[in-house]
Amino acid sequence: MSDHGTTAANETEGPAAPQDPAVGRRGLYILYETIIEATIRPDGKYTQEIYLDGSQLVDRARFTGGVTDETILELLKSSSGLRRLVDSIGISVHAHERDVSSALFTFWNQGKANPYETGFRQSITCPANGTETLLVLGDDEGRYSDDHVPGKFVLEFERGGVLATASIVFYLRDGYQVPEVAADPPVDVESQAYQDMIKKSLISPGHNKRLKAAIEKAKRGEPVTIAYIGGSITQGAGAVPLHSQCYAYQSYDLFKRRFAPAADSPIRLIKAGVGGTPSELGIVRYDRDVLREGEVQPDIVIVEFAVNDAGDETKGNCYESLVLKALRADHKPAVILLFSVFVNDWNLQDRLAPVGWHYNLPMVSVKDAVTEQFRYSKEQVNVITKRQFFYDIYHPTNAGHRVMADCLGWLFEVTDRSSIDEEDLTDVQPPLIGNDFALTQLLDRRNGDRIARIDPGGFSDTDTDLQMAELDDHAYGTPQFPHNWMHTADSGKHSFKMTFRSKSLILVYKDSGSREFGTAKIWVDGKLKKTADPLEVNWTHCNAVILYNDPNSEEHSVEIEMAEGHEDKRFTILGFGYVP
Repeated sequence: MSDHGTTAANETEGPAAPQDPAVGRRGLYILYETIIEATIRPDGKYTQEIYLDGSQLVDRARFTGGVTDETILELLKSSSGLRRLVDSIGISVHAHERDVSSALFTFWNQGKANPYETGFRQSITCPANGTETLLVLGDDEGRYSDDHVPGKFVLEFERGGVLATASIVFYLRDGYQVPEVAADPPVDVESQAYQDMIKKSLISPGHNKRLKAAIEKAKRGEPVTIAYIGGSITQGAGAVPLHSQCYAYQSYDLFKRRFAPAADSPIRLIKAGVGGTPSELGIVRYDRDVLREGEVQPDIVIVEFAVNDAGDETKGNCYESLVLKALRADHKPAVILLFSVFVNDWNLQDRLAPVGWHYNLPMVSVKDAVTEQFRYSKEQVNVITKRQFFYDIYHPTNAGHRVMADCLGWLFEVTDRSSIDEEDLTDVQPPLIGNDFALTQLLDRRNGDRIARIDPGGFSDTDTDLQMAELDDHAYGTPQFPHNWMHTADSGKHSFKMTFRSKSLILVYKDSGSREFGTAKIWVDGKLKKTADPLEVNWTHCNAVILYNDPNSEEHSVEIEMAEGHEDKRFTILGFGYVP
């Protein structure tokens, strides 16, 4: 790759040719001139990980590399198939700081016996000046007999916070052909086409009295708090650096610059996104993560669960309950519904937007803004490509997060220009889907004994290896549900028992990729309600499941015990959400 010198490559530029190419054949791009960041991990290393398991490698080949050949896509689904297809991997890393000289690249395969702890790994040190390094793959299957599927790429640096632009390309063996990757021109955010695209995001300005009140407070120099709750996109996944380039920070900063530009303006950001979680968990977290246990009264609440709620057991009841929990607060915040989108143009807007129409709320759809123009050619005034918008199949790049922020910014601008709606919103109408969980409160180890009769039994330890989320404008992660109950091999075989009066109960337990965790059985009033397998998802995150939802508040007993054969395994009860 031609030496970039000391100038960082723009993430919208196309890939350059190898500086000293050892392979002249066309490559399949898996990572395409993408900004990455070295982040500290639990093992103390500073890395950027690019996950390949599940459908992620195939999806990257399809959307980043432009591959449509089903034979090639099928080969990428297994480690043995990948080695039959790929001769070598080209890695180009261009650090944005002069003093970063190299990065360690590792290709991890998942093993058959234990996906996350076995499997072959190949590593090579790459210069950080943009020069391409080749990692040659072997094709001796006997050497890789335990390998099952490609797991991830890891780029490791000597310190945290390092920014770099990276490309990863597969050079294929003879007989396989992939499309040539053409360079994308930079996204012109000043163009009329860009502005027209952004304007398509506004589904409805909704009833504007509350949002205009927040804008007027900001103009007067008064404190205004903007809160965001959602999944990994709200957390900032795909943005680099995450804390300052995510859509939440960018739209908060846009609001501040537009309405309260003074350096000391008292505009506050509350960001409460947690990756891989739906509104079913959001309703449990709301008081803690948004209201900060009553210390915060946000003026604006932006709800983003349009791509996370596919697994919501209530099919919208928890979402509407969360909206109402925010909307009915005594301090009367403006509630904005934001609909993000995946690379396959999918979201749950059709299910969730009717909630916004029902309560006449402002609604912004990133899907409506970008998906139509994704199909345009440059001659048809294509504004941004999928490769430029998406970091992976789920999350936006910096450019994508900028688009999301600008979509919210257009709502702010339209609201500011409009005359005020004098009447306040009304929420006295019957719910559209349901409001069963609007009064949900968090019960965990910190307050549990004040609410219920609890015997932790063998769940007496506390788990500290938890899902982390970067809250507010923090560059560091905050552990989720630290006040928990954990069963270990040494904590005894007795079950966890809890008795108290409630109408509804949501259990939050920890998913894990560690084989030290095992299955637990959950009993409610003596009946087996669920068998919870924390390895079903295979990564550390918070899993919310509904144990009961009754029309009246009654006393219930809950018992959680390790399943037969799993008595020496771990299981973590992170907490509960209950409706009194």
